[in-house]
Amino acid sequence: MSRTTVSNNSRDGSAGSGGQNNDIYNYVVLIVDIVVLVIKFWVSIVEEFVKLFVARAEANVSGQFVLITGAGHGMGKEMALQYASLGAKVICWDVNEQTNTQTVKEIKQAGGTAFGYVCNVVKREDVMELAAKVRKDHGFINILVNNAGIMPCHTLLEHTEQETRLMYDINVLGNLWMLQAFLPEMIERNEGSIVALSSCAGLFGLPNLVPYCGTKFAVRGYMSSLAEELRLKNPQTNIKLTTIYPYMIDTGLCKNPRFRFPSLLKLVASKDAAASIILAQRQGLEEASVPRHFLYVEKAGRIIPKKAMRLVNDFLDTYVDTDKK
Repeated sequence: MSRTTVSNNSRDGSAGSGGQNNDIYNYVVLIVDIVVLVIKFWVSIVEEFVKLFVARAEANVSGQFVLITGAGHGMGKEMALQYASLGAKVICWDVNEQTNTQTVKEIKQAGGTAFGYVCNVVKREDVMELAAKVRKDHGFINILVNNAGIMPCHTLLEHTEQETRLMYDINVLGNLWMLQAFLPEMIERNEGSIVALSSCAGLFGLPNLVPYCGTKFAVRGYMSSLAEELRLKNPQTNIKLTTIYPYMIDTGLCKNPRFRFPSLLKLVASKDAAASIILAQRQGLEEASVPRHFLYVEKAGRIIPKKAMRLVNDFLDTYVDTDKK
């Protein structure tokens, strides 16, 4: 009896000692992890702060295939022309064959390389079929620019069901179908760039643009989520994601802009906006607004109480008037 008791006590003491050692080890590991986290946290902040004042390297796009949706007009056309001028081989997608063909023609007349395809990005099957054809014809798509979008401007209650559904189909779902079509090969090769055009309406809520703002906040959300998904799958991923937040661009899409201070908050020229977007992609920026400082204004605005920000908004009196007469 006594031997058994001693033996059991001995084993219990040994187990208790082992448990205590494990607890100490876990605490030490936790402390080390916290110290490493704090160091890396502040190093990353300093690095990003320094980058604000240092010119970033720009990737060479010469010889690369760039696919742009909505290339027949507006920002899509201007980006296609500028990418081509940098030596890229531009693949122009648009639902309008006539305007898309004109973009391709202008690129070729300027000595560039371009190919035109008609596609309605709303139709997932069409996107998948054409994507397969493009890969067969040209190979790997290095840069995908999700640009296609529409922007009806009137109050929420004036939007028809058809108009609202079409806006989400083009501005959101069309982008997702493009990602599903071209992202798998990028993941397989661990390379490529994706540019998604959100909007300053994806940073700030604006009157007369309620559904549109929703679509552009959605673009911001899926690009942010995709970045985390790719990073989780491969911490060393070389796929670059860039979300762009343009202010009102002089392309005709924004029909009735309103400004209290036109010289301060005027429309951005489409050539300047396209150049800024392409630069952001070449520099590998995750986010960029056009103009660039708008993104920092939005981040600062999130710290300021809503009531105070609304006072500033009312003072600036800058937004888009309804297109309903």
